[in-house]
Amino acid sequence: MRLTSKLLSSICLAALLLAADARADGEIRLPDMGSPADAILSRNDEAILGRQIMASIRASGQVIEDPLINEYINEVGKRIAAHTNDGGHSFTFFVIEDPAINAFALPGGYIGIHTGLIEASRNENELAGVLAHEVAHVTQRHIARAIHANQRQSIVSTALMLGAILAGAAGAGGEAVEGMIGVAQGTAVQQRINFTRSNEYEADRIGIAALAEAGFDPHGMATFFEVLSRQSPVSLEARVPEFLRTHPVTTTRISEARSRAATYPRVVRDDSVGYGISRVRALVARFDTPEAAVAHFESRDYARQDRIERYGRAIAYQRAGLHRDAKRIFEDLTEDDESVIAFHIGLAQTQIALEELDSGLETWDGAVALFPRNVPLIIAYGEDLLKLGQAQKAHELLLDLLNNVPPTPEQVRLIARAAADAGERAESLYYMSEYHLMTGNLEGGISFLRQALLVPDLDEIQRIRFEARIDFIREFMTEEQLRRMQRNRPSNSATARTDR
Repeated sequence: MRLTSKLLSSICLAALLLAADARADGEIRLPDMGSPADAILSRNDEAILGRQIMASIRASGQVIEDPLINEYINEVGKRIAAHTNDGGHSFTFFVIEDPAINAFALPGGYIGIHTGLIEASRNENELAGVLAHEVAHVTQRHIARAIHANQRQSIVSTALMLGAILAGAAGAGGEAVEGMIGVAQGTAVQQRINFTRSNEYEADRIGIAALAEAGFDPHGMATFFEVLSRQSPVSLEARVPEFLRTHPVTTTRISEARSRAATYPRVVRDDSVGYGISRVRALVARFDTPEAAVAHFESRDYARQDRIERYGRAIAYQRAGLHRDAKRIFEDLTEDDESVIAFHIGLAQTQIALEELDSGLETWDGAVALFPRNVPLIIAYGEDLLKLGQAQKAHELLLDLLNNVPPTPEQVRLIARAAADAGERAESLYYMSEYHLMTGNLEGGISFLRQALLVPDLDEIQRIRFEARIDFIREFMTEEQLRRMQRNRPSNSATARTDR
């Protein structure tokens, strides 16, 4: 499924509201400092809009929740962002499960990468090149600048312009995007193309500099562009990668990227283990059946496979239920290199699946001692503890992690489950409240907190904490939301019955 009509409607509505707010008094007041784009879309507006769009993307079910892939993408992305950011932007990197070769930047520093692009990259420098390009779109505020360039348009056309830009970024078809732009501008599309080309060249320039400063090969961006351009003959428009639809690449642009990269020292580096593991996990998940994934990896002789290919083979076995075959590979991998967290996770999971419980728990605990508070490790361990009925230990382990590392919504749902299974109902409801807040549902957040306040034997500290949280959330709600919540607020007895 693609991010299409539902997301696009949310984007356009949010854009319209923001544009209307910016023009409510009939004029554009420039701030004392900052870019003129702030007059149309301030950084705070960008953050709000970004969160709204991100909530819609998460609701689509396409965001990859694989902690190993997410940790790697955020590690590389933030390493690059550190060399382009003036401190005014925060970044969140995420992966979309989609075979299309695409990446996109949203307002508020949200950077999305499709699994198809990860697979299409031939090395880590190329993937880093794409991330650097998208980071530059955010730091240079290209979305706000696009709106500013069209500020003389009406409120609706400005909103549609933003909707078109973001729809293209999120993967809407090229014809749909061009059609929206035509309606929004009512002028030649060439004007928007020229502006986009300027953005793309600037993002290339900033991104290549960031690549070099972050220790990646600055040629990675240009080589990936070359790969894409060779894959997309003009006569086969339907097969053009989505990245080229939203980031037009010409021979001139490739040449300029190569020339710019040549001004920096060439970097020769091996791909990180994290890159290989992320790429192979995306590859295994792409197959329609576990058996197809197994067949893919068994087509090459085991003795000739490197450790990343062997790891891919092991997780293919794992997903096909061939745990003994997977265990043998994970044992070899951890024995050869115990510094790779993914190898420990795979070994412990297969041991637990084979009901070798003592060995499995020993592997888990040993890995936690080696890599305390590592997100993929603790999340996977917590999931296995819940399967084994050790909910209290899972809750304590997850709570220690999530008190120290910003969690994703799905990780908050996991700790809510652990608390519920451990009999800590009030805390479970509190976590579910936080989950709804993270996904943009303020009313749902308050509803779960109200349920938590009705839990018998609630201690005074919990009561104060929950009530304070409700008061905090209410400050961000509209008058209509507050009225609606008051109308829909159930009686204490009705709430208690609902939640049993």
